[in-house]
Amino acid sequence: MKKYTVGVLGATGLVGKEILNILLERQFPVEKMRLLASKRSAGSVQSFGTESITVEEATPTCFEGIDILFASAGGSVSKTFAQAAIDQGCIMIDNTSAFRMQEDVPLVVPEVNAHALKNHKGLIANPNCSTAQLVVVLKPLHEKFGLKRVTVSTYQAVSGAGHQAVQELYMQSEQVLAGQDPVAQILPAPIAFNLVPFIGSFLENGYTDEEMKMTHETRKILEADVPTSATCIRVPVANGHSESVNLEFEQPVSPDAIREVLRHTPGVVVQDDVANGHFPAPRAISGQDPVYVGRIREDVSHERAANLWIVADNLRKGAALNAVQIAESLITQQLL
Repeated sequence: MKKYTVGVLGATGLVGKEILNILLERQFPVEKMRLLASKRSAGSVQSFGTESITVEEATPTCFEGIDILFASAGGSVSKTFAQAAIDQGCIMIDNTSAFRMQEDVPLVVPEVNAHALKNHKGLIANPNCSTAQLVVVLKPLHEKFGLKRVTVSTYQAVSGAGHQAVQELYMQSEQVLAGQDPVAQILPAPIAFNLVPFIGSFLENGYTDEEMKMTHETRKILEADVPTSATCIRVPVANGHSESVNLEFEQPVSPDAIREVLRHTPGVVVQDDVANGHFPAPRAISGQDPVYVGRIREDVSHERAANLWIVADNLRKGAALNAVQIAESLITQQLL
């Protein structure tokens, strides 16, 4: 099997480190690994399997010889380096929102639209973490029953805001338990024993940019104009995003029919045991690859609608795993 020189831009962040773990777990054919980060992190050493690799400073001329570049250092960094990386021969798989809605950039969840990779021009976008887990479930249901409308409320873990946000959750929890007022520095409001009813910046329509990302990205990935409305909430959970989803279909659909479709969907696990109260929960699925679905039931207010509960590890399927799966699909389709 051919092996590749792989680069990780943003190698010292939560997603960058998870990409390294997943590449090892899935035995990705790495010939050489290069770790890139800001000047502040350059010179530090990280492990990759049995190797100790020195982190390099990301510069416009540092990408020569890299076959696949995973970028997870933030949108502004991706915008700064994308063209240089492509010009130096990389295929860049970008985990930021910088290029997702650019018409000539494929936005890919491999279980859903791997065929879109054939149109890449050196740059491929990874979707928003909440969108990724959602569309894995929506795609087979849309193909089988026809979706008319999607309404989703997300309950997003603080790891989606980075390592410092996770530390803030732990610090604030200690402050509250000690009878102190929690201090918010990373997130816009205290998160310990609380929730923040918005994520991102507000737009003129009253939605946040995080919510509109889900609307636009879902349509692009499904390649269907399915009306989608999202409400995104930050919750005091370290890792694992949850979603309460209401789906309106073209026809009446039973919960059993939905379960049957999802049980045969790659990347999906149905946990819907009412008798024993066994449903997906973020603590239980953290560190796991699949998208978990439960609480599948009829919408008592609409004969052609149903409710679902979807949970996934946002650092894995929502980011790092999906990016690695994109690279694997490039190899399978002989697009590298």
